[in-house]
Amino acid sequence: MNMTMEKNKFDIAKCVKGKWMMPLVLSFIIFPLSFSVASCDSYLDELPDNRMEISALDNVEKLLVTAYPSNEPLMVAEFMSDNVDDYGMNNPNTTRFMDQLYYWREITETNNSSPENFWSDCYQCIATANQALEALDGSVGSGSSATAVAEARGEALLCRAYAHFMLANMFCQAYSPSTADATQGIVYMDHVSEQLTYNPERPSLAEVYKRIDQDLQEGLKLVGSNYSVPKYHFTPRAAYAFACRFYLYAEQWDKAITYADLCLGGAPETMLRDWDFMASMTQTYAAISQHYIDASLNCNLLMLTAYSAMGLVFGPYNYLSKYSHGQYLAKNETSEAPNIWGTAPYYQGTHTYSATNLDKTIFFKLPYLFEYADPVAGTGYYRTVYPAFTTDEALLNRAEALVLTERYDEAARDLTLWMQNIVQTDMELTPAIIADFYNDVDYAYSDSLHIASTIKKHLRPKFDIGAEGDTKEAMLQCVLGFRRIETLQAGLRWYDVKRYGIEIVRRVLNAAGEPESLKDVLRVDDPRRAVQIPSRVTTAGVTPNVR
Repeated sequence: MNMTMEKNKFDIAKCVKGKWMMPLVLSFIIFPLSFSVASCDSYLDELPDNRMEISALDNVEKLLVTAYPSNEPLMVAEFMSDNVDDYGMNNPNTTRFMDQLYYWREITETNNSSPENFWSDCYQCIATANQALEALDGSVGSGSSATAVAEARGEALLCRAYAHFMLANMFCQAYSPSTADATQGIVYMDHVSEQLTYNPERPSLAEVYKRIDQDLQEGLKLVGSNYSVPKYHFTPRAAYAFACRFYLYAEQWDKAITYADLCLGGAPETMLRDWDFMASMTQTYAAISQHYIDASLNCNLLMLTAYSAMGLVFGPYNYLSKYSHGQYLAKNETSEAPNIWGTAPYYQGTHTYSATNLDKTIFFKLPYLFEYADPVAGTGYYRTVYPAFTTDEALLNRAEALVLTERYDEAARDLTLWMQNIVQTDMELTPAIIADFYNDVDYAYSDSLHIASTIKKHLRPKFDIGAEGDTKEAMLQCVLGFRRIETLQAGLRWYDVKRYGIEIVRRVLNAAGEPESLKDVLRVDDPRRAVQIPSRVTTAGVTPNVR
């Protein structure tokens, strides 16, 4: 089998039948990698490096379908964040990979969600985008519709920018203009190489963000919507959402607001996820999760497919449940914790599953899908689909940027809109109401063992947020808390932990589901906030991250 298609195969016939279906046999196949975009017998076999074969624009358009990652970063980011706890050494539902991931150790295991495969997949996507751009600069571009060529170029540039952006945020420290010149970035590939290996020198993170910005700006000018299935490609709205997140992370608040405005339009309430409708649906995991990823929904801007077990890990199964978002976290930090809206219920709330070695509280979000490779043998691949960008996230990103530019009333309106859309309340938030509520909440980890939770944590970003207790700091606590709920199970909380210098703990819960002991703390300046460059890459001479 072609190695680019060899993904987490397992025998479905060897699963436990019933409610807690759990795969027992997994075979993880490792991508060949030596700091090359791909090896000759994998990537180049599937996408032959005979560029004369790309002789028409439709070849380029088909090529760009493969410029979106099929290995997701969600699991790594989610399990490195504070959205999961350790349910004890007697819980057998784990793997060495999950143990390494949760405790921020060097990851030596490889599977479809591992940093190594995400690195390899992103650089394959970048190579694909570069090959498309080269073809568009040649005979394909000169002999085709100018509009179609421009739109294809825009998509390729956005795909290249997005892959580099995701790599930088996983494998580098958080970006800050004050430190980016002295912070290691990742190799930025902006051309088709005639060789399979590249210069291992890592530019600064400032240079990487500068080049992402250049590709993003050029792509934004050209991107179109002329696709058979638009939501699986960068459209203008998806590109605006990407720009909003990028400029938020780049600390360019005004630009983040501008692109959020373009993404959300003049009636953002019509663009958000319809949680009220979801509450009226059949309340099963399959039904709700399939609706959550519906490409026809206004809220879903860019859908990506992935070889991933995320649908099992965050579905009603005990698969890998040693590290889980359980009742303690839900009731003290996230979805069920005392919040500014009081006792008002969610339209579509979380679901709790409890059994021996199982304590899981989840939103029904990403579906568990299975792709059969051999229906007779019952073997195939874990799959899921996830929204890489949503309008709901863009709304909260705008709220954050508005707070940071001290436009507090406008930020409060965005926060009210998000809250009233997901919770059954008519409450109107104001800066004063937000400040009064959050200033009455204790900071997490302030108990004698430094492990007890609240919805508020100390914020220590590189940029100014005022003193603790100020309106700005309180409103940012609100934004971060709302976004943590909105993006639960989607991995984005990890990037807020990095950007805001939030210190988080690794604690073990006892049999009653309460914190019992402290195992580790991720400090504000901890080098483990940057995932280590894959060992096969550093072995080839690329400088590893500091440890």
